[in-house]
Amino acid sequence: MHVVCAEPSIANHFLAELRDVTVQQDSLRFRRNLQRLGEIMAYRISSQLSYTDKTVKTPLGESSSKHLHDFPVLATVLRAGLPFHQGFLNYFDQSPSAFAAAYRIEGTAQVQVQVDYLSAPSLDERVLILVDPMLASGKSLVQTYRAMLRFGTPRQVHIAAVIASPQGVEYVTREVPEANLWVAAIDDHLNDQAYIVPGLGDAGDLSYGSKL
Repeated sequence: MHVVCAEPSIANHFLAELRDVTVQQDSLRFRRNLQRLGEIMAYRISSQLSYTDKTVKTPLGESSSKHLHDFPVLATVLRAGLPFHQGFLNYFDQSPSAFAAAYRIEGTAQVQVQVDYLSAPSLDERVLILVDPMLASGKSLVQTYRAMLRFGTPRQVHIAAVIASPQGVEYVTREVPEANLWVAAIDDHLNDQAYIVPGLGDAGDLSYGSKL
């Protein structure tokens, strides 16, 4: 379990802007801050990946360096996950991507999630990084992950979110114990509608406009 904003850094500033209702009126800045946090988390996760030694030629000689053994598969949930995913893709720029369309079924006593679209490369023996801005109940992430296993079994799994609830963290760590969980912050609780409090609102609507 890794909490990126547990220590002061520029990530805290980007997270504060994401939450701020006045800054949220600028959807371009909101998307950019999600990208920035994705970039920061991509850098942090990169320390957990495998590297190989490689010698490269410079204009004046040779230099030994570490090269990423293989680029991870980057997966996200449409549509809210797209800006966050782009931040990871900015750093892992040779990574293939996987996408899922998952949505909550409203009007039910319990949170139910429907996954109705999947697109992914082979995941066999790959590193999989599954990203979504909000880890509320955790059900959509877990169901998306399980659905993606039809494309193969990863050798290493990372799940990344910007804001998580304690309930979501507990659910994901119990249901997907093989995953390394990364979040920017853990908030207080879920409300009766299973939204994170204080949270930041609807990341998809703030990124791309409200939906009917």
